[in-house]
Amino acid sequence: MTENNFEEQKIKLTPDTGFDLVGIDYFAEPGNQLYLVEHFEMYQDALNAKKERKNPDEYFILYKGAGGEFFSR
Repeated sequence: MTENNFEEQKIKLTPDTGFDLVGIDYFAEPGNQLYLVEHFEMYQDALNAKKERKNPDEYFILYKGAGGEFFSR
């Protein structure tokens, strides 16, 4: 997956409000490797869900900052 393609997918999956837990499917076609797992209203809930996964490093929490900028953790 190219870095630009990866960033485009992250932006597309970032919610306007709340926090999305997103996974990576390394076997999917390039451009479709990220997928929504679950949406959360609170960051702590999304973080707890990420930590409970078998491989937490294969998941991101996507959200928008107060200025509309895109973040992932």
